[in-house]
Amino acid sequence: FFEIGHLDKLKSWLSWSWTYICAVWFAMVLTMIYVLRSPLKLQDTLTSGELWWYFRKYGTSFIEQVSVSHLRPLLGGVESSSTTGLFSSVNGEAEPRPSVSECKVWRNPLNLFRGAEYSRYTWVTGKEPLTYYDMNLSAQDHQTFFTGDTQQIKAEDTVMQKAWRERNPQARIRAAYQAIEMNHECAAAYVLLAEEEATTITEAERLFKQALRSGKREQRVQDPVTTGKDINLLVYIKRRLAMCARKLGRIKEAVKMMRDLMKEFPLLGMLNIHENLLEALLELQAYADVQAVLAKYDDISLPKSATICYTSALLKARAVSEKFSPEAASRRGLSTAEMNAVEAIHRAVEFNPHVPKYLLEMKSLILPPEHILKRGDSEAVAYAFFHLQHWKRAEGALNLLHCTWEGTFRIIPYPLEKGHLFYPYPGCTETADRELLPTFHEVSVYPKKELPFFILFTAGLCSFTAMLAMLTHQFPELMGVFVKAFFSTLFTPLGFFADKMESFMPSSFWHQLTRI
Repeated sequence: FFEIGHLDKLKSWLSWSWTYICAVWFAMVLTMIYVLRSPLKLQDTLTSGELWWYFRKYGTSFIEQVSVSHLRPLLGGVESSSTTGLFSSVNGEAEPRPSVSECKVWRNPLNLFRGAEYSRYTWVTGKEPLTYYDMNLSAQDHQTFFTGDTQQIKAEDTVMQKAWRERNPQARIRAAYQAIEMNHECAAAYVLLAEEEATTITEAERLFKQALRSGKREQRVQDPVTTGKDINLLVYIKRRLAMCARKLGRIKEAVKMMRDLMKEFPLLGMLNIHENLLEALLELQAYADVQAVLAKYDDISLPKSATICYTSALLKARAVSEKFSPEAASRRGLSTAEMNAVEAIHRAVEFNPHVPKYLLEMKSLILPPEHILKRGDSEAVAYAFFHLQHWKRAEGALNLLHCTWEGTFRIIPYPLEKGHLFYPYPGCTETADRELLPTFHEVSVYPKKELPFFILFTAGLCSFTAMLAMLTHQFPELMGVFVKAFFSTLFTPLGFFADKMESFMPSSFWHQLTRI
């Protein structure tokens, strides 16, 4: 009886102790949270999580929705794209802020040739690199640029207007030959053949040269009032000829053609010919000339692009990246030149956060689309496709990018609400990029800030405790029965183990244990 009585007391003591272990553990967790609240920045993290969830679900704040939808018409109408207001940044500079519902799509300055490049990809892989939406935008561009300025449209112009709208490539090519039969000097038809039918860059260059000769002859015989569309066509042809020279390795010739084109038509800055020039100069490793072009176009009054921002970052990173070491920088701190390079990288990443994953080869590249969305994944693909080789050529530049690019997101914790050097990140980019990029490509979205596991675990524990407290307050008797059943089930294995130990151990052992 003595041994059995002490064994029962031991069992009851264990049951009693387990009842309070949970309460002691919960008190220790609360104490730990209180002690570590400052080092872990719990309040900032929770606020960030709440804001991220809200903007992920609703996109804009309630006040912003009301002001845009109801107050702005009463105060002076809806902003047009040509009269956008200015949004002041942290450093006092002003950036043009786009309309809330608008995501403007731009022509890709470095778009590839359909017949010589896009079609060859389709022949090899069986996949279509261009979406119908992207090609339809190109058709609209061609109609507006090449056939939209004459008072009296000729018969071949009518044929070419229909040709640009054709969805079938073979139908477009047949229409181009039909226009050439009507007029052997139809430059637009030769342009279409160079873009669509030519299977090599050399063949495309030959057709573009024929188009240039035909366009110049047409321009000489035309009345000056009706030469607007012909000028647009000549600019397009000269630019594509420069791109052909670049692709065929005649880079200095391509640079000269681009410079002459920019000097001859300085008002056509919307074509972004300077981005073609920057890429060609980087291939020549003419970094002083690249800096001169950036000094002209990396201006606060001009629209930015990934090419402008990341080329500026590349030049500054190149100056320090060869001797850069994260360990040495953590010991002695960053020098002035290294700080400038890091700030330039942060600026570029804030403008387009999708580019680093392609430059660091954390995400696979595809052929760039014919149109891009600034700050979107389509622009990142187009930039990295042509400029990855230039980052690799600068020794240590990718290492510096790898070590510093993620720090940008600590500077802008709420990207949809507030920017740092630029206006807030547009929420419409993902939808527009899905229209521009093929379905087999996984569209990159704005990097999400994930809460630490400790925060998620603590939040779940607190929620569970609050639920138990509410149920105990509402149904005390029922919860008492439930707790008794829970703990009896929980300690059943322990009781079974104790019984087995009692049967295996000699009685003298338990006698000695009780005496202790």
